[in-house]
Amino acid sequence: MCGIVGYLGNRQATEVLVEGLSKLEYRGYDSAGVAINIGEELSVRKFKGRLQVLADDLTAKPINGGLGIGHTRWATHGEPSDVNSHPHFNKEKTIAVVHNGIIENYLELREELQKEGYVFLSQTDTEVVAHLVDKFYEGNLLEAVYKATEKLRGAYALGVVCKDNNNELVAVRKDSPLIVGVGEDENFIASDIPAILKYTRDVIFLENDEYVHMQGPKVTILDENKNVVEKKINEINWDIEAASKGGYDCFMTKEMYEQPKGVEDTLMRRLDEKGRIKLDDIKITKEDLEKINKVYIVACGTAYHAGLVGKYAIEKFAKIPVIADIASEFRYSDPFVDENTLIIIVSQSGETADTLAALRDAKAKGARVLSITNVVGSSIARESDDIFYTWAGPEIAVASTKAYTTQLTAFYMIALNLAMTKGSISDEEYFASIEELRKIPAQVEKVLECNELVGQIAEEIKEANDIFYLGRGVDYSLAMEGALKIKEISYVHAEAFAAGELKHGSIALIDKGTPVVAIATQGKLFEKMVSNMQEVRARGARVIAITQEGNTEVEKSADRVIYIPKVDDMFASITAVVPMQLLAYHASNIRGLDVDKPRNLAKSVTVE
Repeated sequence: MCGIVGYLGNRQATEVLVEGLSKLEYRGYDSAGVAINIGEELSVRKFKGRLQVLADDLTAKPINGGLGIGHTRWATHGEPSDVNSHPHFNKEKTIAVVHNGIIENYLELREELQKEGYVFLSQTDTEVVAHLVDKFYEGNLLEAVYKATEKLRGAYALGVVCKDNNNELVAVRKDSPLIVGVGEDENFIASDIPAILKYTRDVIFLENDEYVHMQGPKVTILDENKNVVEKKINEINWDIEAASKGGYDCFMTKEMYEQPKGVEDTLMRRLDEKGRIKLDDIKITKEDLEKINKVYIVACGTAYHAGLVGKYAIEKFAKIPVIADIASEFRYSDPFVDENTLIIIVSQSGETADTLAALRDAKAKGARVLSITNVVGSSIARESDDIFYTWAGPEIAVASTKAYTTQLTAFYMIALNLAMTKGSISDEEYFASIEELRKIPAQVEKVLECNELVGQIAEEIKEANDIFYLGRGVDYSLAMEGALKIKEISYVHAEAFAAGELKHGSIALIDKGTPVVAIATQGKLFEKMVSNMQEVRARGARVIAITQEGNTEVEKSADRVIYIPKVDDMFASITAVVPMQLLAYHASNIRGLDVDKPRNLAKSVTVE
């Protein structure tokens, strides 16, 4: 979940690396560092803390050189410290390495190297790579990296430089994201596109076990057998300004307010002139559907919560039973997956390690994989049989907002498309549903107008140590996402409960003044939800209800009510989640926390 940038060219490498790392800091902000080849030696600077600590040091004491590697860290092995920061190096500081991922057999390798006389300074898994490269280095850096990686088990993206050549950079990708940027007499490596967009829009997407050898302006891509691989250069056409705050106080605020456009783009760009859904990158025919006897939705975190809503949508419209599962558990539960299984994978980044591993396991068993992701060219996108891009635009804040609502939009469209293909929906219901979806962007815009009210509610509950979220049916899935949001960025303990389960134990947790967020968007469950609100209110809870306009009966059972525009119950999930996103934001802001960069979390989870 760390961020890597590498540069070889005629600019000052430190300027490029710090600029690139600033676009990747969302991937980890425990520490940051650079290693620059200054001719006679490698100059390494690395510090615990935010990137600004490193930037200030480089401003005060510049390093000159056109070759370097940089890193921003999310700690996996070893606490955040100057010593544990990347880059890591060999004893003589002639070889430096940056790493994203986890070396699973690092303890075994560390013991072997220590027996050979190698001394370790850090607690990290990465340091073994620096010493392995040193062990195999005999004047050929590329060959040494090949030999070192033969010893590694796990996931890694590596960037390696050596003192002996100020015109050479070697990199490799295995199960962790890495791209190559191609410029005019300069080249780059990076964990993600925004890091290099200031300098080039020409990008090469690397596959697993591909090596990069930069020598001056020349870039060669090789496979694990050292064969040269011809790679397509892709032009990136989205604007770097989309990844800046644009006047908002933080990325999360900006991204919440971008949701109407994200939902609209995801929907409207896929409607033909007759108003039908056209999914060019999904080729599932009626014959294919007839062969499918199992459907799994597999994802992590917020994407998993979107999958829970997607399960409801597919079962309602396409009349196909669906199992939603957490990716980190899916692989180890021995699921019944074969060539008659459809796996729907959901990942904002397209690089989520557990989800990607589940995809590969499913493919190995013959399953068909349909993926929903926001990142074109990501690993999950490239390895899937069918793909749905959400077109949310870059999402920088760790707490996902617009990626989630566009994932919901994607699920509704996929469900309707499958239903039409299968013949399980009438034309009347199909077009009525699309018309309801068309209304959603304007309705999300309207919900965002409740920002001030939600801010007042957050102020009223700011002393709370526990918050509970209740829902029934699809609203329970929403409750899980609401609870996750407030946990992520305000560090307040929050739990979601299926409202009907309260009386089976959970109601014992309700005390006087306990905030309870009750979601009641489903007409057929509304009366039961009102009863559940009364149950907790009778025990002293402070009830905050989220419901559709017209459900004024809820006011008798709630202390505060947030109304969302009236929409078909099935599609209310997109609008109902927005007040919960706003509540999490205000709760974090009131506590003086960093909304975009919550502790212990990173945006793209590329380790298992």
